[in-house]
Amino acid sequence: MKVKHIILTVFLSIFTLSCSENETIEQQPTRETTVTNDEPLSEANINAIIEESLSAHGTFSWEDVDDHTLWSALVHGEKILSIGYGKKGAHFSSSPNAQLTNLKNKLLAIVTKSEGLSKENATITDYNVINVLDVQVDKLSTIKKLRNTKGVRYIEPIGYSTFSTKSSSSLFNGSGCSQEGDDIYSSDYTTTAPNNAKISWNLNLHNIPSAWRYSTGKGITVGLIDTGISKSQTLLNPSGFNDGYSYGRTVEKYGTFIDSFWWWSSNYDGPHDLCGHGTSMASIIAAPRNDNGQAIGVAYNSNLIAYRATEDVVLNDYHERKGVTKALIQLANRSDVKIISMSVGYLWSIGNIRDAIKYAHSRGKLIFAAGGTSTAYTTWYGVIFPASMSETVAITGVKDTSNYQDCETCHSGSKIDFTIIMERANNTNRHVLTLGFYNGQENYVGGSSSATATTAGIAALVWARHPTWTKNQILQKLKQSAEFYPYKSSRFGYGNIDALRAVQ
Repeated sequence: MKVKHIILTVFLSIFTLSCSENETIEQQPTRETTVTNDEPLSEANINAIIEESLSAHGTFSWEDVDDHTLWSALVHGEKILSIGYGKKGAHFSSSPNAQLTNLKNKLLAIVTKSEGLSKENATITDYNVINVLDVQVDKLSTIKKLRNTKGVRYIEPIGYSTFSTKSSSSLFNGSGCSQEGDDIYSSDYTTTAPNNAKISWNLNLHNIPSAWRYSTGKGITVGLIDTGISKSQTLLNPSGFNDGYSYGRTVEKYGTFIDSFWWWSSNYDGPHDLCGHGTSMASIIAAPRNDNGQAIGVAYNSNLIAYRATEDVVLNDYHERKGVTKALIQLANRSDVKIISMSVGYLWSIGNIRDAIKYAHSRGKLIFAAGGTSTAYTTWYGVIFPASMSETVAITGVKDTSNYQDCETCHSGSKIDFTIIMERANNTNRHVLTLGFYNGQENYVGGSSSATATTAGIAALVWARHPTWTKNQILQKLKQSAEFYPYKSSRFGYGNIDALRAVQ
């Protein structure tokens, strides 16, 4: 039997991989010894700086590196500079602001003059709502000028990734992706009406089927930011989303990911999943209680809005980072969206995504994010971004044991808020049952990804039960229903959620 992990892959070993360039970037001189300010550090040198910070502090920020290191990363990262502007804490502006507009124009003038460009020839991405500009910058002198300009909150080489080298790109491109189905054990599900629809084994451990007596998520809209939904899975598309006991609801699909080597491209890749990960997450959240004998979602009567915002689960590409940012802004602006589920992430904070999450949070969205999944020997690494943010609710997965044990590849730590049982104790390949990429296909899906989607579904059940509540009230109810409340574990947060208790 072929069984796979759908995981958010975070390997510490990336920092010691070859320093060869991404195939789409011109080869730069490699120096393993001292370099002058006229030439960039090698990727290996930059990654060593990042590794040292992560090892010592558990975090990394471009604000903590010197001008030359930041410029070096910029050179290796397609020369894309992300500029966050405004006063400290001014992450977004919901309405036109003359002062911010003047500041933005001032910064563009600094860049164009320093780079020797006209404003018409400058390549710019403007996010409008969040106070961020992405511009192409070549010179170290421009970095120095911007860092000394009042009103610049941060500058980041947003195109740089520790996964960008040739040797590592084959490892990390496609992380979490699979379109293949699995053979499913009959012991891993129970059946229910109509027509023997399947309930994944772990749902009963959280009393989710019992909670359906009180709520099925009716009237609540969940936003999913992931790799999209497969056009080949009818039960997750408009033609089959209302099936069996699921009725009167909608599924919408959008795309904000641009599939291109060129950062300035506008070649949007469409809304359809080409990876498989997003389809699985959509299934966990809202697959219909169908009459086809297939897997049921947690909130099988909720509405769903799915974004193809990323190519896979590791946000190591500029277009993925921009795609996630735009999806967050669009979901934040929709009054019908209550919940956002994000089973994607990265090792350290990404400025434009961070600002967009703060914007969505300010708009009343309850945002769930995956705590991180990796190989067994790197699970020591803490909670990844954006689950590490206080504006998100961080989720991880545990085994079905009497005492709490991390899933084989799940991250835990002080920033985790809740856990979901999603891995068999006696078989680490037996995870949550979901719909597959194609009709009639089913999968086992694991990691903190599946735990996050499950929690988003439970939140939809609770919100449907209390439709006038705020996100803070819903979150408090989830805490009160969890095993450790009112205490919080240093590794597992408030613990496993009891969905029945949450909806009563």
